[in-house]
Amino acid sequence: MYRYSAVRIPQASSCFPYVPARTMGHMFAPAMKHTSLAHAVLPLVIALQVAARLATPAFGAETTGTVSGVTRGLDGRPLPRAAVTAHNSADADTSTDRSTVSGADGAYLLENLRPGRYELRISKNGYRALAAGPVLVAAARTTGYDPTLGEAEPGASASGAPVSSPAPEQPVFADAREVDALKQRIAQLESDLRAVTAKLSTESPAAGKTEVAAAVPSPAAVEPPAQEPAQTPETPKATTPQPAAADNLTPFAFGDFTWLNGTPRNKDTVWDSKFFTPEVRFDTYFAEDFNQPRDHTMGGSTEMFRNGEFQVEQASFGGDFHWQNVRGRVLTMFGMFATTTPRNDASQAVGQWNLRDAYRYVSEAYGGYHFNVSHGLNVDAGIFVSYIGLFSYYNFDNWTYQPSYVSSNTPWFFNGLRIQWFPTNKLKIEPWIINGWQSYAKFNGHHGFGGQILYRPYEWLSMVFNNYGNGTDDLGVPNRVRIHTDDSWEVRYYNKPEDTGVSKMAFSFTGDLGCEYGQGVTCHGGSGGPKQAFLGWMLYDRTWFHKNLLALTLGGGMMNNPGRYLTLLPPINGADAVSGSPYFTANPGDRAHMWDSTINLQYMPKEYITWWAEAGYRHSDVPYFSGRGGITPPGGNNGSPQYYVCNTGASAMTADLSAATAACGGSGTVWFPDLRKSQASVSVGVLVKF
Repeated sequence: MYRYSAVRIPQASSCFPYVPARTMGHMFAPAMKHTSLAHAVLPLVIALQVAARLATPAFGAETTGTVSGVTRGLDGRPLPRAAVTAHNSADADTSTDRSTVSGADGAYLLENLRPGRYELRISKNGYRALAAGPVLVAAARTTGYDPTLGEAEPGASASGAPVSSPAPEQPVFADAREVDALKQRIAQLESDLRAVTAKLSTESPAAGKTEVAAAVPSPAAVEPPAQEPAQTPETPKATTPQPAAADNLTPFAFGDFTWLNGTPRNKDTVWDSKFFTPEVRFDTYFAEDFNQPRDHTMGGSTEMFRNGEFQVEQASFGGDFHWQNVRGRVLTMFGMFATTTPRNDASQAVGQWNLRDAYRYVSEAYGGYHFNVSHGLNVDAGIFVSYIGLFSYYNFDNWTYQPSYVSSNTPWFFNGLRIQWFPTNKLKIEPWIINGWQSYAKFNGHHGFGGQILYRPYEWLSMVFNNYGNGTDDLGVPNRVRIHTDDSWEVRYYNKPEDTGVSKMAFSFTGDLGCEYGQGVTCHGGSGGPKQAFLGWMLYDRTWFHKNLLALTLGGGMMNNPGRYLTLLPPINGADAVSGSPYFTANPGDRAHMWDSTINLQYMPKEYITWWAEAGYRHSDVPYFSGRGGITPPGGNNGSPQYYVCNTGASAMTADLSAATAACGGSGTVWFPDLRKSQASVSVGVLVKF
């Protein structure tokens, strides 16, 4: 099965060699002839968006602010695992405090803060605790502050606990003159704010929020007088912590992108060290196919493979290694994916060494180096997840469990070399030199070339453009070249994370266009040969509820594939990408037009776990999905999936139907799988990621 990973910029998104990524996945395809999905799904999605716009503030309106920065030692190096807590100076209730822990790069993020003055407290074992403030937080803004901690003096405590300085009742300033000046400035600002609020009482809520946000000054606007106070030996000059600018160095660190489809929502790592950042994933599901195949085999799926059973889809262990700009990543792959992913790669049939067995239990494995160029430059070689198709290879990261065809039928991994260059903190350019289109080996004489451009100009917008070409990716067809473009847009059009009703809304759109040409096929059809093209799109809309505790996603997509060159082969009699099957051929001119729709509900009590339930309907214009009779021959697989099967279960030893009829004993003696044109299913499961 072709499996795809989105941006999937899972753990390699940062420009730094050791930063475990918090966040980091396509050209509009022409509309297809079949419009059933548009009639069934798009009106519901559009209605949902229109209702949301009528009932919610204007596009992008936000009522909370954010504080971010990097915790450092006196030597200027980042301090990981430092505890950072923000307390609203006007709020005596400490239960409303916001706390976080800085990552391996020292970066921290405190979000969903109500506008106002905050005191920050930063602590780490072996260092003197720091109490600093005030830090002013404004709506829809990010305030930067980089705290510096000094090491604890000897004898501070036998246990090595930090020596904590008491939090001052007032911000630390040089003398009373500066304090008085600051109080006067704050009083004036509060008066201005009340005046603006009164003025807006007769205006629209959306406009009011915009002007109020503009009226709240940035921390840099509140500065004490510049004069130097007199110093005496008894009253040494105090240092005033100056809020730093937002992190404009680390790529995409200026915003929180955990809302994206194809991106894990974890905001923190459970455990980290200077050398290794671990990662653990579990994925278990139960599916009920209404076709009720008696062999329990669901053909044509990329996520659910067995009917009426509990199955472990994925159990993965590994993580990121990092030391002095040297980087490496390994993630194992156990469970159903260890069988279902390799079966769709035909390249292992070229030559020896059984590459499927060699790589079966490896999802990602690469090493590389980070260069301090621009905002970062990474060069990695090995197996890495691809970024074509928006949905992540790993289901924990996704809005739904079973993705649409555009994602299911495009790659999930590449084997080769990638270069990640971050010219700015909002842009990534990533070239690939790879063996081929989801292939462990090279099919013929050409490597595949491609790359990704990822652009996130704002926290509410992400655009990713993937392109592939040059590869000759058909087994035994050396002069047939493949090209493909895959482009996605994701937009968060509503965000009130503290709302107990609707707290967030977003949509994603993906369009794909690709084809093969040469050696008897063309991209457009005609005298040069049959049309061998892939046209597809998918659209999803997601709504979060009750402070992002619940999420409901609606969507689906379409695929027009007149040559089936990217249509997954059902595992009839154990067939795979190498063997092929006479029961579902992929010859030039064999069409496959399909559409699907999905509704998914997720319950997310912690950032490390997701409980989910999903219902879906999928349709094809040719028999494709497993029916009641199943797709397994009498007596089980006979080891010859490339040939027809007799009713006795024996192989007819030929892929010619007339010859098979004669070999099996006459008319009615050849076995056929039960393939249907539609599939309806319901499923539930649990996803865990540490």
